[in-house]
Amino acid sequence: MSAPVVILGVFVADTAFRADRLPRHGETILGREFALGPGGKGSNQAVAAARAGADARMLTRLGDDAFAGMAREIWAGAGVTDHAIVQSEGYTGAAFIFLEHTTGQNAIIVCPGVAADLSVADIAQWGPVIDGAGVVMTQLEQPMAAAEAFLARGRAAGAVTILNPAPAADLPPGMLALCDYVTPNESEAEGLTGIAVHGLDDARRAADALVAQGAGAAIITLGENGALLHGPGVSAHVPVVPAGPVVETTGAGDALNGAFAAALAEGRSPEEALRFGVTAASLSVTRPGAANSMARREEIEGLLAR
Repeated sequence: MSAPVVILGVFVADTAFRADRLPRHGETILGREFALGPGGKGSNQAVAAARAGADARMLTRLGDDAFAGMAREIWAGAGVTDHAIVQSEGYTGAAFIFLEHTTGQNAIIVCPGVAADLSVADIAQWGPVIDGAGVVMTQLEQPMAAAEAFLARGRAAGAVTILNPAPAADLPPGMLALCDYVTPNESEAEGLTGIAVHGLDDARRAADALVAQGAGAAIITLGENGALLHGPGVSAHVPVVPAGPVVETTGAGDALNGAFAAALAEGRSPEEALRFGVTAASLSVTRPGAANSMARREEIEGLLAR
């Protein structure tokens, strides 16, 4: 039985609009498709981890509304344990997602709702859950102070600590030193290091810079080029695993992070865990939606075996 994966993050209801292009200011255009579904990076990663076989625990705040019901439904279906604090004043988060019809590329606006009130006091309240974790993982959609306190609590408890620094933001001094793994994409890596990432050599330099800032190792996600694991004593490029035509890339990073955490929690090596995560991401982009696109363990193992 793998040790629990505990995720601090945000749930939002995704409102996804597919169109040929974004409208200009003052312009109205006709879209091709609309979908409403579960999202939020933390919630997506929890669903990805649970579907990949982890004992996943979700820490967040929800409103007392219909979108909170959507969160509980996707978590229950995936097997995520719900540790959400319900806040009656305010609303559960929501996101606007634009999807370019021809490429599946996206642009996103997130309103975290009551999850914007996540606090250091909440981390203390969840202390026993965090203390029992094998892996803890967070992102930057909730307040920075809560994310930093969560990583510090996980580190003190002996858990493997993962920071997915998305959306991009300046980190407090010393925060990366709390991270066994930091998992930016190319633009986030550039924001944290000042190094533009246009290929593997750039990614290695950016990873070295992140390690110099205190991270144990970096995983730079490279879109259609897979991901790079790089740190002291390890440097491994894991390519994308062909799984079918790309439909939507919205949840790919979350799929990778969640499955990577699940694999670490069951004792796989970092390189094996990354290969598992990249395979999960390769499957996710062949499906629409964010949380709903996350792959199940048997699918990941089946594609790996191929």
